[in-house]
Amino acid sequence: MADLKVYGAPWCPDCRRSKQFLSEQRVSYDWVDIEDDKDAEALVREKNNGRRIIPTIIFQDGSLLAEPSNDELAAKLGLTLKAERSYYDLIVVGGGPAGLTASIYAAREGIDCLVIEKSALGGNAGVTERIDNYPGFPEGIGGGELADRIVQQAKRYGVSLLSAVGVESLSTHEGYIDVKTTTGDDYCTRAVIIATGSTYRRMGVPGEDDLIGAGIHFCATCDGPFYKGSKELMVIGGGNSGVEEGLFLTQFTDKVTLLEFNPELRASSLLQEKARSHEKMDIHANTQVVEFKGANGKLAGVVAKDRASGETMELNPAAVFVFIGLTPNTAFVKDAIELDTQGFITTNERFETSMPGVFAAGDARAGSTKQLASAIGEGVTALLMARGHLQKLGEVAEHAMAG
Repeated sequence: MADLKVYGAPWCPDCRRSKQFLSEQRVSYDWVDIEDDKDAEALVREKNNGRRIIPTIIFQDGSLLAEPSNDELAAKLGLTLKAERSYYDLIVVGGGPAGLTASIYAAREGIDCLVIEKSALGGNAGVTERIDNYPGFPEGIGGGELADRIVQQAKRYGVSLLSAVGVESLSTHEGYIDVKTTTGDDYCTRAVIIATGSTYRRMGVPGEDDLIGAGIHFCATCDGPFYKGSKELMVIGGGNSGVEEGLFLTQFTDKVTLLEFNPELRASSLLQEKARSHEKMDIHANTQVVEFKGANGKLAGVVAKDRASGETMELNPAAVFVFIGLTPNTAFVKDAIELDTQGFITTNERFETSMPGVFAAGDARAGSTKQLASAIGEGVTALLMARGHLQKLGEVAEHAMAG
């Protein structure tokens, strides 16, 4: 059973924002389009004293929020938005696998640690349908389940955790590092680990911005179930993520059309074999998306071009899922820390950035492999380096770390 119902319309930007926030927090919900359901529209008016306010979100206990901000949603969901203290030995920015692992090892060392996560604790792993290459799980494990396990382990060790709280800036003053959040709070520390990960890259073609959340999506696990029974879904991107999510989407639709810009798919040979042998997968390589067309606030068509022949075609999937690479979540430090040309954080061999006392790990770090297992390993390494930094400052005692 879904935790709540979201009443809205596809053209409504606040509806899309609320849906994205709930998906990021891994909160299940039922979406009700009031433009297709007059009874639902009447209910919205009834609940809002005759006004047609969307989104209107109704919870299982009967309470509701009308056109809520993300902060209001976070408070309603019981998320912690402010830490108990203003000073911590170590602050980890980013609550994905790398950041949470660093916090667990820190807590085991007696290092007082705060984790600040902009979205939901668990990172991209939490919205991955299934993880089959993580050691110790021969049958694979759901990404959400693995993320929840890591979060619970961090809580067990007493790590202070904030979610739905972004970091606005980092600055230094007399050997201390100031971490300013988007909620207006300031936290002080002697060491920081940045593990903010990355987000899915957008296409940048006409029509995309207007249709995100209204037919264009970046998470098959989050939004794929809404298209159960559809005739066709589309995946853009032929790397591992695109092919994996395309295979996942076959359970909801009669056909999955996969478009890849390059002449060949970039996924592993095993995934390519699975996709090519699947009766519901239709693969088009060397194909460029030119435009997304909309009608009545919803996706109506995808214009694509064969890069070899120049011939264009218009396809009409119920929804499009985009997986064309990653953009690092590092904008908040672009004026404070050295980044490479793609925006990834550059580090030395000790994982330290250009700002003393600030370390980086995981997908946001230049040179990282963008793999779950290595992100967790980098989280441990960054913590060891941060611990050494704190020991030099006399902030923590020197003792061997248990395995």
